[in-house]
Amino acid sequence: MTSKEMIAVAVKALDAKKGKDIKVLYTADQTTLADYFVLCTGTSNTQVKALADAVEDAMTQAGEEPHHVEGHRGGQWTLLDYSAVVVHVFTEEAREFYALERLWSDATMVNLDEYLVKPED
Repeated sequence: MTSKEMIAVAVKALDAKKGKDIKVLYTADQTTLADYFVLCTGTSNTQVKALADAVEDAMTQAGEEPHHVEGHRGGQWTLLDYSAVVVHVFTEEAREFYALERLWSDATMVNLDEYLVKPED
């Protein structure tokens, strides 16, 4: 599965579970950790867990297993590492505190129009 296919699966899963402020950063020019970071906010610890579960389930159905998962029990920040794509799901407070968008401000923001469901007019 390509990185872009993994992004599509992750973003669609997050969007379907009402994840907020979904962003994808292209980080390959800044780090060897991953080519892309997918960022999403949940409104509660319970939703953060549900969002992370939705991504993991969707990726498993697509044939991808995470190499590493962190923070799933705490519920404030869950990281799912798929090598080229790392998915970060935060509570609002954790996302503000860790400020990954600021930390990786040199990264290119990926346009998500093709991945997100648009509301009907």
